[in-house]
Amino acid sequence: MTAPAALQGALNELLGDAQLSATALPGSDIQLWLIDAQNMDRAFSPEETRRILEEPPYWSFCWASGLVLARWLAENPEWVRGKRVLDFGAGSGVVAIAAAKAGAREVVACDLDPLALAACRANAALNEVELSYSADFFAEADRFDLIIVADVLYDRANLPLLDQFLSRGRQALVADSRVRDFNHPLYIRLGQMEASTWPDLAEPAEFRHVSLYHAERLNG
Repeated sequence: MTAPAALQGALNELLGDAQLSATALPGSDIQLWLIDAQNMDRAFSPEETRRILEEPPYWSFCWASGLVLARWLAENPEWVRGKRVLDFGAGSGVVAIAAAKAGAREVVACDLDPLALAACRANAALNEVELSYSADFFAEADRFDLIIVADVLYDRANLPLLDQFLSRGRQALVADSRVRDFNHPLYIRLGQMEASTWPDLAEPAEFRHVSLYHAERLNG
């Protein structure tokens, strides 16, 4: 199976020898075009490191929180079945794909990065599901039953988004492993699950503990 040319080309601009491969996610029936793990098993040059830091290819990994939320939706399809859902900061599209597989009426994969949206399209095709796409969350109408979110709170500057999610959806479901002092009056912690980013980046153990939070808009 040949990787999508545009995505492969973009990855090669960052890491000349990197290859995308169709990868089955552990504990899931989803496949994604991800960076081949062999490319992570070497030292990066200073120039490669600079490029990765400036334009990190988020879309070429399945981050731990995304994997947890995708598994959660597979095990609890009633959260999305028959509903209109938007995946904020979709990245690879793993959570959007999980929602579609779980029977959502409509799923919009939303991401500012054109390459991430291209990855979402390629991964949707790989999993034979249909998604819609958006590059601007705030251009969307307030019409969604549920906003699903994974791995967007790595920067504390993004915390105000917790309120904004409820401006476009009646409910929000957020997966996060970064915020240790998560404290928002509308969000209730549902529980914690463990996963690692795939391919495994050997992240600190604390980032493998993913918490799920749920919020519902007060005015329904």
